[in-house]
Amino acid sequence: MGFHAALQHRAAPCRGPADAAGCRAWIDLNAVGSGLDKRRRITLNDIARACGVSRATVSLVLRGSPLVHADTRRLVEAEMQRQGYVYNRAAANLRQRVSSAVALVINDLSNPFFAEFATGVDEALGAKGYVTLLGSSNESPARQRQVLASLMEHHPAGIILSPAESSMASDVALAIGRHTPLLVFNRQLTGDPEPGFEYDFLGLDNRAGARAATARLIALGHRRIAFYGGHAGSSSCRERRIGYQEALREAGLAPDERWLIETAPTRLEANARADALLALEPAPTAAVCYNDAVALGLMLGLVRLGRRPGEDFAVTGFDDIPEAAVGIPPLTTVSVAPRERGRQAAELLLQRAASPTLPGRSVIAEVHLTERDSAPAPAP
Repeated sequence: MGFHAALQHRAAPCRGPADAAGCRAWIDLNAVGSGLDKRRRITLNDIARACGVSRATVSLVLRGSPLVHADTRRLVEAEMQRQGYVYNRAAANLRQRVSSAVALVINDLSNPFFAEFATGVDEALGAKGYVTLLGSSNESPARQRQVLASLMEHHPAGIILSPAESSMASDVALAIGRHTPLLVFNRQLTGDPEPGFEYDFLGLDNRAGARAATARLIALGHRRIAFYGGHAGSSSCRERRIGYQEALREAGLAPDERWLIETAPTRLEANARADALLALEPAPTAAVCYNDAVALGLMLGLVRLGRRPGEDFAVTGFDDIPEAAVGIPPLTTVSVAPRERGRQAAELLLQRAASPTLPGRSVIAEVHLTERDSAPAPAP
């Protein structure tokens, strides 16, 4: 029965015994509906009365206070379970004018690096009694503004943002205001922030990591080394390119603009554009990749084109996601400990939430090169 038909059925009066069953059904359903509407939420007072204790004691049990005797705690918890008590955290937060939620907005949830990072954030927040509200911008500043605005309706205690490419500081400030604690991860916001808009930044030592990967390839004997993947407009890609070029110049090698090949930082596009890398003349013998997703995609593309990564072509990544160690071949990469970075981001944000007047801080995490089998010496 459709919605309009159901309304007509409800409104029709009884027309004798033939309609009696239908009328009874309507009356019973109406009564049930009224009962559901009037069902009362179980309160702390209900639990306290049933246990013969004060409301304050029940509240202490909820907060895990050591002041409550173990026997009393067990009694109260059992009664809560029996009555089906559900803690109204939103109401408690409103009363206390605090929030137990932190918003995490990621630019690309399909990248395993950010899955690891988000896991670290959630672990650290959970240990401090916070829950994580997760959103994704999918590399769209417009989508990012919508997600931030939506999450702000939940009044989070703070926001951890891994920004979409080309994210403007003014846009973020407009979406979250000046007083919400903010930790920006991995990429810098573009443009000058508005006066009074303070936030913390947690980044990776991108230049040092790319420089180390490039220097290792040079030490192995490679001279034609490409930088593959990423978009030049991204601050993290720009920094990694600088590190790559520094290592070439230190070795007396002139960087070749043709060897800077842009792709989206994904496995699919890195695979698809492998042809462009091998079409260069002379072709590179090695590639420093923007991240592990790009490196793994490039290795698949090389195989598709008849090359053998780890044998006749050297590849390095950046991030050291779990999959890097089990790739074929295992990937030489710059290790940044993404889960630990997530925990670090959560700690920095909670520090700012506790001290909102702190000046903005910029923390750069150290990285190191992890050597595996994907980067051999050049083939004879």
